[in-house]
Amino acid sequence: MEGAKDPRNGGDSSPKQVSKKPRTSGHITDLEIHEEFSHHNLNVARINNGSFGSCPGSVLAAQKNWQLQFLQQPDDFYFNTLRKGILHSRTVIKNLINADDVDEISLVDNATTAAAIVLQQIGRAFAEGKFAKNDTVLMLHCAYQAVKKSIQAYVTRAGGSVIEVQLPFPVNSNEEIIAEFKRGLGKGKANGRKIRLAIIDHITAMPCVVIPVKELVKICREEGVEQVFVDAAHAIGSVDINVKEIGADFYVSNLHKWFFCPPSVAFLYCKKASLEFDVHHPVVSHEYGNGLPIESAWVGTRDYSSQLVVPAALDFVNRFEDGIHGIMKRNHEEVVKMGKMLAESWRTNLGTPPEMCAGMIMVGLPSRLRVSSEDDASRLRSHLRECHGVEVPIHYQGLRDGEEGVKDKDGVITAYARISHQIYNKFEDYCKFRDAVNHLAENRQIRRTISPE
Repeated sequence: MEGAKDPRNGGDSSPKQVSKKPRTSGHITDLEIHEEFSHHNLNVARINNGSFGSCPGSVLAAQKNWQLQFLQQPDDFYFNTLRKGILHSRTVIKNLINADDVDEISLVDNATTAAAIVLQQIGRAFAEGKFAKNDTVLMLHCAYQAVKKSIQAYVTRAGGSVIEVQLPFPVNSNEEIIAEFKRGLGKGKANGRKIRLAIIDHITAMPCVVIPVKELVKICREEGVEQVFVDAAHAIGSVDINVKEIGADFYVSNLHKWFFCPPSVAFLYCKKASLEFDVHHPVVSHEYGNGLPIESAWVGTRDYSSQLVVPAALDFVNRFEDGIHGIMKRNHEEVVKMGKMLAESWRTNLGTPPEMCAGMIMVGLPSRLRVSSEDDASRLRSHLRECHGVEVPIHYQGLRDGEEGVKDKDGVITAYARISHQIYNKFEDYCKFRDAVNHLAENRQIRRTISPE
């Protein structure tokens, strides 16, 4: 941990260790969970933790304490507190994801910032002639839209090409994903091109599917893909992460989605051997050239409190039986149970088998809703929010040429709800959603306002 000795990286002293082991007694009660999230709007069935996450009151209190420390004496905070605090948070993450060295961990705002860091160095390589024109970047077709825009901004304008792997949905097995990924690699390598970067989601956002990321990274290595970036925005707090086993060059996950930090903070893991790729924070400040972890720890005067509360978030999850693993197990089991309840009520389907989801699952909506476009899906989501107090994302699943699609008794299912389960959710949240959809399915007049013919 040579980097920890650099005063710009937290000083000479090693940070105080925070145990990642949960308590063995005195676990958090249901009443305490309710109190931790009492700031939520109780009139809303909030079954969309996947978009913005949730932060408990005890972590918010820790954040306020950090903010006050800065405001009370900014100079002392900057010179004597900030770097040590950020190093402490990075060390917590290192231990959670089984990284070799704290210098492999940088804290950034979010997964979008991490994508910019990775893609900027790819774009520079194209612009400087290190990569041949039309060498390619490979990604899944359902990659996050901000990542696609970053590829457009940094890669294609510099002469690189893009291959999108079309994944099936609904999906029934990892083998289906692996087969399509191999086909995409074949297209990317056609005509002598080289695949310079593969971007693989660990959990796709919409539709949500847990991807066999370890297997896909291995295939990339076998096929000579130069760099692999895993966009795991939803992963930490949802699935186990072992970056050494996964084997990617870069791995990012948001800490404000499923790990109870306030927005916004994410970690970016850069495997030590990958540091030669010359990655930098996109905001250039005094620390440029001193390594990504140090660059990211100071990007000018701003609120760093969300990066400093990572140990407090770990303290919170350790109040639960089996800690974060207990939370992940509970969320997975409950979201599968709620998904099956909704699908049974609506006589539809789940978008994936249970083993291919984590704390989110896709549930088919009745075909009678007649969702026939992204605009229809957006109107349906807004109607549920404004008229029924239900917050849930809606995915439009159009048919490709030759596809028959999944059908219920009235026709082809063209829309899926992405439901989340987090520890604050209750059975009543999903009943409220169930009843709202059943009401809409029976009310032709309202349906016409959502899906005009």
